[in-house]
Amino acid sequence: MTDIGAGAAPSLIRASLSRTGKWAGSIAFIGGAVSDILNPLAPFAAYIALVASIAAVIIAIAIVLRLVLAAKALPALVFATSAAAVAGGVYAVQKETSSQNGIIAGLVPAIAQLQKSMGIVAEKVARIEQTVTQTQKTVEEVKKSTDTAAQKTDQIASVQQQQTAQGAQTQKTVEAVKQTTETLAAGQQQQVAQAEKLQATTEQIAASIDTIAKGFATLAAQGGAIAEPKRPDEFYHNARVYELSGDMLNARRSYLAFAGFDVDAIDPYTRFATLLRVQDGKAGAREVFGALADKGKALSIKLVHILQFDDAQRLDKLSAFISTNPDFAPAYYLEAQEFSEDRLGSQTLADKRSEAQALTKFVSYEKDGGLLKYFVDQTQLADWLDRSRSRLAALGDVLDPARFVPSLTPMRSNQGWSMTISLPEPATAISWRLGDTGPFTDTGPLALNDQRTGKPMPNPSFELPDSTATTTIAIKYLDIRGRETGPFDIRFDPDAALQQGNKQILDQFWTSWIAFDASGNHGLVYFTQMLSYRCAIKEVRYSLNGAVLDKVLAMPPCNAKDPYAIPDDFQPYFKVADSVKSMSVQVTYTDGTKSPVREYKRQ
Repeated sequence: MTDIGAGAAPSLIRASLSRTGKWAGSIAFIGGAVSDILNPLAPFAAYIALVASIAAVIIAIAIVLRLVLAAKALPALVFATSAAAVAGGVYAVQKETSSQNGIIAGLVPAIAQLQKSMGIVAEKVARIEQTVTQTQKTVEEVKKSTDTAAQKTDQIASVQQQQTAQGAQTQKTVEAVKQTTETLAAGQQQQVAQAEKLQATTEQIAASIDTIAKGFATLAAQGGAIAEPKRPDEFYHNARVYELSGDMLNARRSYLAFAGFDVDAIDPYTRFATLLRVQDGKAGAREVFGALADKGKALSIKLVHILQFDDAQRLDKLSAFISTNPDFAPAYYLEAQEFSEDRLGSQTLADKRSEAQALTKFVSYEKDGGLLKYFVDQTQLADWLDRSRSRLAALGDVLDPARFVPSLTPMRSNQGWSMTISLPEPATAISWRLGDTGPFTDTGPLALNDQRTGKPMPNPSFELPDSTATTTIAIKYLDIRGRETGPFDIRFDPDAALQQGNKQILDQFWTSWIAFDASGNHGLVYFTQMLSYRCAIKEVRYSLNGAVLDKVLAMPPCNAKDPYAIPDDFQPYFKVADSVKSMSVQVTYTDGTKSPVREYKRQ
């Protein structure tokens, strides 16, 4: 089979050349001529030679590998080979002759003219190149403009995106505000609903306690324990009956059964707490009410639980309870007891004020029956009210801020001022300060104890120099519980103080104003005392033997630096006849007031 194939191949090639060679060569020649004429535009001969050569190689490989029938592929192979040979030859000659317009145009002028008329000759090429260059520049400018436009477009797009994002954020904020508003509105509606519910519950509780109180009053009038109690008023009634009869075990059981109803009334729990303290002590009562307070909701139980703590801890818890429940009226009465004389033994002014404030608040709830809802046994309420009014009457005007403040009494001597402090209550220490700023000075203790405090009595006085000008003196003190009170600012005017002090002495010792025939000096009337305290005197008028006050007693002016000294050149007396039996005197003080007309008889 191999020998037959090898011998048949030359025959096929010859047959194919004889059939295809003529037309393939003609077409290849025509193609070469056309590519030569069109050479000014592009090296078409080279392109045709290259394409034809590649086609010939591919066809030959296909024939060798028997991918196609040789009989059918050989004509194509002949044509490709002819085209490659002719086009390659034309291209080689063009390169050899450096002919840009082609070989034929160089040999035949008519062809060159044809190239010119067709616009494909070299003369047009420069213009075309210039046009291409301008076109490229235009394209570049257009590209730059396009790039600029693209950048602006990107910027616009970025701004739009930002605006879109801001719009989205704004929308979210609006939605959040809307949601918050709706939440607040819902919360307000819920609060209103809760307030209405609380009001309804309060009214219901008040009505319930009123019913229990009426039932308790009826049972109390009947007397005796109820065999099978079921209602809270029945358990409370039995608790009182058992307690009064001395059956503390059943009383305790009945009180616990009443507490199980969680009735918010104060008097059953205060009585139960008293019973527990007697039986179990304060610690036992605190434990029982602590358990009840954890289980129940009644404020009365929680309040009575607080009362089972000791001293300062009890007061702190009670103050916190009132702060949280400012309208729970019974708490104010119980707070007043914390400051009462019965509880403390001795009260400070601050204690009295705290007691009065709490009792005043408690009594204020009596209006329109505001206290009834807190008591099952109305006799207990009446007792609390009676005690409150009695204590308020005893406390008097202790709440008046202008009362019960320290006072200062200046007394002038030739050496300076002696200041005496008067306090509204016992103190354990006193201090003072001159002016509005600076440290306070302690007056120190006296060498004796104050029986009211059991401690050394503080010195109530201090000294100031005679040169002290008008100023403010601040006073503060420690009460018997060590609590600081004050400072209180007191105005000090040395001139007014001197006049007021002298006036006080003159009024107090007026019998010494005038002295007839003193020390055996017959016929002389002495007015030495008035001279010594003349700084308070504006004028002295007198008369003899009961006549009208028609004479003026001359006096030297006041010497503030040495107010009690009588000038050496002034006589503290004047002469009278033996017929003078009496003398009437009236003093006009520097503050404008006048003394009564005083009459002095001669012995």
